[in-house]
Amino acid sequence: MDLRNESIDAVLEIVEQRLGAVLDRTSLVCKRRTVGGPTDRSTWVRIERRPWSRAQEQGWDGIEAAAALSGVAMPRWTGSIAWPELGDGAIWRADETFLLPAAPVGTAIMATDPGLPDSWWAALGTSLDALAKQHTVRMATPDTVAISQQHVDEVIRAAFPFAVNTEVASWQPAHADLNWANVTGSEFCLFDWEDWGMAPRGLDSASLLAASLAVPALADRVRRERRADLASRDGKVMQLFVLARIASPHAHPADPRVERALAEAMQLVHDLQRI
Repeated sequence: MDLRNESIDAVLEIVEQRLGAVLDRTSLVCKRRTVGGPTDRSTWVRIERRPWSRAQEQGWDGIEAAAALSGVAMPRWTGSIAWPELGDGAIWRADETFLLPAAPVGTAIMATDPGLPDSWWAALGTSLDALAKQHTVRMATPDTVAISQQHVDEVIRAAFPFAVNTEVASWQPAHADLNWANVTGSEFCLFDWEDWGMAPRGLDSASLLAASLAVPALADRVRRERRADLASRDGKVMQLFVLARIASPHAHPADPRVERALAEAMQLVHDLQRI
């Protein structure tokens, strides 16, 4: 089901009734599997339809579970509701949070340098470092797939069959969908926490770096700010993992990052062979 092409009036009515808030239906943001919008009490409601098969693997409480994290800049969670779809085909969930402190920096892949202040980069580092020190039993699901050593190996070798030594040593909590559409600026805030969980060290830093490759100066800034993660052995594996999705045989020819992703991937393969 693509929520952009379906009537969800009945779902919106359930959400409004159970949360006791009125959605601004003229400002709804509709995506393939989520709908979000502001309410009459200055909060934001995110509604998601999740197939049971995915819910059984990932759970369906990522935003709620993230509320227990400390030291991470995110919208404050205020409540949620969930109910099964008739016929048991999926579960619906709505999470209510405070509004974001600013607009998202941009789209998932940046085409221009947003010119973020030093305070923004400091807040990014503080939040990612704090997140890495948390404890959770959740497993991260980048691109909706539970990450594992086997999955890392399969993704990398599908694009770079000659890659070796891709075993990961250190696992820690990660947002797992860190890109420029999920952070705000000029005040830093990280949102959309449905996929967070344990992941190899460096996944978030590698993801933000990959989203910046079309803007060399921005990519270089990510490299400098997240050097400890990206220069580690696990960080190099995660860069290769993320780049494999960009530079795979099925890469979109119009993606402006492909050429640079290939070049960086070849260097990473060489580096990992020497470690």
